[in-house]
Amino acid sequence: MALRMSPRTPTPAPFSLRPLLAANMACTMAMMAFVSLIGPIVRQVGLMAWQAGAAVTVGGVLWMLLARPWGAASDKHGRRKILLLGVGGFVLSYWAMAAVIDVSLRMMPAALLVFIGLVITRGAIGAFYGAIPTAGMALVADHVPPMKRAGAMASLGAANAVGMVVGPALAAMLAQHSLSLPLYLTGLLPIIAFVILWMALPRTTPVQHPQRATLKLNDVRLRRPMAVAFTAMFCVAVAQITVGFFAIDRLGLVGPAAAKAAGIALTAVGVSLVLSQMLVRKLKWQPQRMIYVGGLVAAIGFGAVALAESAPVLWACYFVAAAGMGWIFPAFSALAANSVEAHEQGAAAGTVGAAQGLGIVVGPLVGTVLYSVSPGTPYLMVGAMLAAVAVWPTADAMPPAGKADNNTDKPAEKAGDKPETVA
Repeated sequence: MALRMSPRTPTPAPFSLRPLLAANMACTMAMMAFVSLIGPIVRQVGLMAWQAGAAVTVGGVLWMLLARPWGAASDKHGRRKILLLGVGGFVLSYWAMAAVIDVSLRMMPAALLVFIGLVITRGAIGAFYGAIPTAGMALVADHVPPMKRAGAMASLGAANAVGMVVGPALAAMLAQHSLSLPLYLTGLLPIIAFVILWMALPRTTPVQHPQRATLKLNDVRLRRPMAVAFTAMFCVAVAQITVGFFAIDRLGLVGPAAAKAAGIALTAVGVSLVLSQMLVRKLKWQPQRMIYVGGLVAAIGFGAVALAESAPVLWACYFVAAAGMGWIFPAFSALAANSVEAHEQGAAAGTVGAAQGLGIVVGPLVGTVLYSVSPGTPYLMVGAMLAAVAVWPTADAMPPAGKADNNTDKPAEKAGDKPETVA
């Protein structure tokens, strides 16, 4: 009797970061293009500066509030579904915002209507964007071993940094034709990213775990990652909101010269972030060491801004500070992933994302209040905070054996496959 051979199950393709890199860079480019244009847009449609700030703040608040729910949803429904929902919602919201701005520039409706339109669309952008880093970090934790997670997170950070540099530069070139053209063209990038994610993300089925307690916001395992995440985003927000004022009040620059000095400082930040996060992959340090070294380097860079008396010194200080921040950002994400079990990865990423969102919301408020004391005060405070988290006396929390380095999402064809390696 002839034996019947069963067909061989195809080997799953290695996990690749490239789709996530594309999504992160595309969405960051689009958002930073808008940020670089918001000043001229607001002035032209007759809004006040505080109204522009309010629209941006609403996006940060919704990101903060929805980060944990997005993470929990990715644990329940799978990373692919939540990433596609997040990027798809981002695309629709961004194009809606571009349309609101375009119509406002052409028809000049009442300022209140423009303000309401910006708040709604920018808020929706923040709400959907919160799903992208949250589900993305959880997906990395699913497929990348704990010892390599910091390097993978650094790659995502480098993609964001590229978007931070290229987005405003592209907007500046296109804005010569119209203020709405850069928004429409950069809005094409997230559409391309959505298609890439749809085609390349692994089709997985979430593992059904027994009913367990929900990861609490004050879980002791996440205290350090949350503290570092909040501090990092708080410090970045303070540095972004005060650099233009610093160029005017401390450096004595006016008008275009002040804007140029601030723009070069922020460009230096983006370049430094890319370089430092590329270095992270080469060094292969563990998260605790990255936080220690990165925190001290960033503290020195930001603290030195208080002594800056010329634009080149300001640029150098921001470059050094960003180099340290480039080590901190992937470190707290990896530390959070290494501290919890496999079925908690999405919730942990969402919790850290909420801490980041809180830093984005609170940073500009505190930074501007302290700036009114003296131009150097916010930078001294930021340096002290970074030094404090750097020397926080604790060891890296590592996952129980066989827990956090197991996939939460398993390939649908073969649930027993071991975690995939990064391509």
